[in-house]
Amino acid sequence: MNLKEAVRRRWPPLRLRVILFGVLLLVAALPGVAAISLRVYENTLVRQTEAELVAQGAALAAAAAQQWPGTTPDRRPFNRRALNYYVPEPTSIDLRNSPVLPERPPPARTRRAADRAALTVAYNLDPVIEQTTRTTLASILLLDRHGVIVRGRGYGRELAGLPEVRAALAGRPRTVFRQNGDYRPVYSFEWLSRASSLRLHHARPIVADGRVVGVLLLSRSPRALFRGLYEDRGKIAIGVGVIFGLLVLMAGLVSRGVTRPIEALSAASRQVAAGGGGIPETPATAAVEIRQLYEDFRAMAERIERRSGYLRDFAAAVSHEFKTPLAGISGAVELLQDHLETMSPEERQRFLSNITADAGRLSQLVGRLLDLARADMASPEAGVAVSVEAAVRRAADGQAAPGFRMEVDLPPDLPPAAVPEATLDAVLAILLQNARQAGAANVRIVAEVTGVELVLSVADDGPGVPAADRERLFEPFFTSRRAEGGTGLGLPIARSLLAASQARLDLAPSPHGARFDLSLPRA
Repeated sequence: MNLKEAVRRRWPPLRLRVILFGVLLLVAALPGVAAISLRVYENTLVRQTEAELVAQGAALAAAAAQQWPGTTPDRRPFNRRALNYYVPEPTSIDLRNSPVLPERPPPARTRRAADRAALTVAYNLDPVIEQTTRTTLASILLLDRHGVIVRGRGYGRELAGLPEVRAALAGRPRTVFRQNGDYRPVYSFEWLSRASSLRLHHARPIVADGRVVGVLLLSRSPRALFRGLYEDRGKIAIGVGVIFGLLVLMAGLVSRGVTRPIEALSAASRQVAAGGGGIPETPATAAVEIRQLYEDFRAMAERIERRSGYLRDFAAAVSHEFKTPLAGISGAVELLQDHLETMSPEERQRFLSNITADAGRLSQLVGRLLDLARADMASPEAGVAVSVEAAVRRAADGQAAPGFRMEVDLPPDLPPAAVPEATLDAVLAILLQNARQAGAANVRIVAEVTGVELVLSVADDGPGVPAADRERLFEPFFTSRRAEGGTGLGLPIARSLLAASQARLDLAPSPHGARFDLSLPRA
């Protein structure tokens, strides 16, 4: 089994509104997803910049602590297997939540002299700091334990009043956002970046012999959003590809669930209208409504096929039924025209009687055909409630005749039926006439209420229906008493009249005679 077949078998049924809602939701969510992705990506760049400042500050602070004058270098052996040996420092800056402080003020004048030990360390580390600045583009200031700058711009002045410096002098590293006064937009789309006009400031304490002896103050602008986009263009291209893949998937879902099934159904409709083609199989990936449309189309096509076959057979049967009396009339007229003067009065009368009989049969056939057409075109009537007992009594009284006895056995409080009164009268009259013409002497009519239906049974003691005729009994023009004037249209008319009211007429098994069951809906 290939993948396509496996997916087709396991595809869940989806409603059309679910498919359309999913497509519209995806389209509506794309701008939001793009905006959120842009913000998340920019925040990642900011945190990456903070992590770089933390790493630079940690390295420089460790180097300064190791050579700080008047302190003992840490020569303890390192146990890298200890559980608390590695202490990674997480980032603390977030574009959405972190406050943005004003631009860093210029260092304040002070009369305090710089610490000599700090000046010595600044002198020794100056080449290292310079090389670091050239590579990382970070501004690095070295402050003594009082916040006085001993290396960098503002030498001899102090920054002890800054909150990040105060935190570092207290032994806690801290990173803050500050406005970048030197920022000037270069690109027209830089307004999309919130971090373009900001600068990160990281203050890190220099700890020697367990005390804070100085502070490293590093600052740098975050990586530019658009430069970061360019540098990560490969990942972004993958993201764009994923989005287009989702769009293609949704387009395929709409195509498989809606468009292609409708196109296939449209082509099948044209083929059926042209008199050919078959009923297409319901696609497994089609939406629920489309599947229901396929089922309705299949039912319609089957009904059209049955109706077409019925019309073909009906036309053939009508032609046959009309052909026999018309041929008899035509032959009799021809004989009368050729031999009228040589015929005896008895012969002329016999031919005229044959013409009259054939014309009467034609008239009877036309009348029955009109009745059948009316029955086929009948529509259900709403709110009908007919007394079954009254209809049965009327039919029994109307068909009563010497040698034809009828027994009516109906239960008390028989509910009314949702069938028009004229329909019930016509159907009972047809059944009783057929029983009498078949030679029955007794007819018994009983009723039984079963659920939402009322079953009316009409049974006679006639010869019954031969097994070979049971399948064709309700076909138009089928009769075993054609010589006696039977048209074969009575039972089809009765069944069509009942079908218009969602009722049924069936031939029930009976050990003696014939038995017909009328299943009538209760009112």
